[in-house]
Amino acid sequence: MRAGHEVEGAIRTLLAEIGEDPERAGLTGTPARVSRMYDELTSGYRTDPDALINGACYQVDYDEMVVVRDIEFYSLCEHHLLPFFGRAHVGYLPRGTVIGLSKIPRIVEMYAKRLQLQERMTTQVAEFLMERLGAKGVGCVVEASHLCTMMRGVKKEEARMVTSSMLGTFRRDGRTRNEFLRLIGKAL
Repeated sequence: MRAGHEVEGAIRTLLAEIGEDPERAGLTGTPARVSRMYDELTSGYRTDPDALINGACYQVDYDEMVVVRDIEFYSLCEHHLLPFFGRAHVGYLPRGTVIGLSKIPRIVEMYAKRLQLQERMTTQVAEFLMERLGAKGVGCVVEASHLCTMMRGVKKEEARMVTSSMLGTFRRDGRTRNEFLRLIGKAL
């Protein structure tokens, strides 16, 4: 049996358990739609990091900070399977190697398209770039709204979570960290 068929069966069961009729006209196609949706929303598990980078690391005599900010993302909280969404800001200090501009948003997307904790995702993005680029330092700040705190539980619609991962020079040198925060518009 394909995993998709198993997800469809689980959704039919879920619909019945919450008091719905999975065979009613508006719901007959829902299990297949939900299965396809989860396949898309969890595609990060099936993303090959080497294929994602696709050789787009270049030797360049450049040692100033590179920042890509306001990378929008959508993810699923692993605790409630509810969405959280926001923006990631990523910067690095190259050590002779830079990465193609489009690859940083793709790296954020790869980790966002998994069941996640925002803290873990932030660290994964930073560690991936640090390792792949051999950078002097990497900073990643993620700001997100979590539906699990907005529509259930505490019900705080305006609450935003901010996480950061500072590696290498970004951790050790306050001037580097402050430059990064200033460039992403978050200076203290």
